[in-house]
Amino acid sequence: MNSNSLFDTYRLDRWWFEPLWTGFGFFCFVIYTTWAMLQGDYYWWSAGVEGFGGYLSPFYSPLIFINPIANGAAPMDHSWFGSWPEWWPNLIPASPAILILAGPLSFRMTCYYYRKFYYRAYFMSPPGCSVKGIINKKYKGETALLIFQNLHRFTLYIAIGIIFILSYDAILSFFQGGKFGVGVGSIILTINPILLIGYTFGCHAFRHLSGGHKDCFTCPNGKPTFRYRVWKGVSWLNGRHMMWAWISMIWVAFTDIYVRMVASGYWIDMNTWNN
Repeated sequence: MNSNSLFDTYRLDRWWFEPLWTGFGFFCFVIYTTWAMLQGDYYWWSAGVEGFGGYLSPFYSPLIFINPIANGAAPMDHSWFGSWPEWWPNLIPASPAILILAGPLSFRMTCYYYRKFYYRAYFMSPPGCSVKGIINKKYKGETALLIFQNLHRFTLYIAIGIIFILSYDAILSFFQGGKFGVGVGSIILTINPILLIGYTFGCHAFRHLSGGHKDCFTCPNGKPTFRYRVWKGVSWLNGRHMMWAWISMIWVAFTDIYVRMVASGYWIDMNTWNN
């Protein structure tokens, strides 16, 4: 082929299918996340008894401030710093999610796998192997506009902190009013940090932390070190990074949907407290 239009290609398969569906899937996630963040309500549910415990949406954890007049809001004792501050601008919704979602989303947005798929899906850089057209543009990588991507290694620590917080929320979900029990929501909230662990600890930045700057894992005694075993485990997760990325992304959105639907009364949570 002599022309350089976008759809000129030496490939016979539907090369455009993967960037299309991955871009659409991530676009849906961003739209839903933005909508859920701006709601500021129906993010917490309990079985109707006072005391610690309950279901908290992962989009709203941790609760830095709480707007007590919001529908489906958590009790005030769940807040780190009390009621919503009076200085908050009226134009911005009083939603706890606004204060915390930037952290985990910055980790996911700068992830090496996500860079690959949204570069292809949204920027066509490149759209696919052996596809011509705009891929002939000079590629500057993360040295110009996208230099912020290099923050990924730092946002890793935010993501790890969020995992500890969501794990604590999962434990609390097995208690309603201090009484131990099990509900569908408890199981959903427990699966969420497990999937996030698979995604976060399989990322390239953590793999570098576990095995970077090492020329020999078995020196000086010739036996595999503990660090080598950690690196092997991280490498196993890393080899399935795409799977963990998608499953954890879909599940964290589903977890918010479940808590929201139960808190708003559209779904009934099957549990041992009310049955």
